[in-house]
Amino acid sequence: MSSQRAASWGYAEEFVPEPEVVERARVRGEQLGCTPIGAGTGPALRVLTAATHAKAVVEVGTGAGSSGLWLLAGMPADGVLTTIDIKAEHQSAARQAFADAGHASARTRIITGNALQVMGRLADRSYDVVFVDAHKPDYPAYVEAAARLLRTGGLLLIDNMLWHDTVADPAVRDETTVLLRNLGKQLRDDPDWTTTMLPVGDGLFAAVKH
Repeated sequence: MSSQRAASWGYAEEFVPEPEVVERARVRGEQLGCTPIGAGTGPALRVLTAATHAKAVVEVGTGAGSSGLWLLAGMPADGVLTTIDIKAEHQSAARQAFADAGHASARTRIITGNALQVMGRLADRSYDVVFVDAHKPDYPAYVEAAARLLRTGGLLLIDNMLWHDTVADPAVRDETTVLLRNLGKQLRDDPDWTTTMLPVGDGLFAAVKH
């Protein structure tokens, strides 16, 4: 990457300032050991959620709530975010972040538990957006569950799909990199999805369900 292109990428990544409430959630998450989404990923989540007029969103991997805040910011006032995480302390931090942002408790369903088990209890074809940012080895299973949950025209968003700049390098063959590389290609070549890879944060993969 040329120095000018790197500067342009950095400019784009920081183009939308991080709201103070998101910053507090991110810092709280870092203290809990959560890996935050990239600076450019949050605004992309907000725009994509707003563009789809998403009223029903599932988030796999709550963390401390910073990504959920961006999703909620793009949703209409009557939209509901269902967010799933296996760690109760993460959920408590997220609940605080949502309250700090002024979101009524009715706007979120905060579910602690195994994401695949929880997703299995959610209604088929009832969601506008599913955002995946959790345990990487389970990504293929999350995608399979998301395909069932999404309505026709629904949007699947998957974070970390460039995985620390390793996915683009065919010489890198560690287990996680290969899994994410293969998953992206599989979805790209699947006629049931229209896909793109957005170079924001650590790579945000987007796919519309047919």
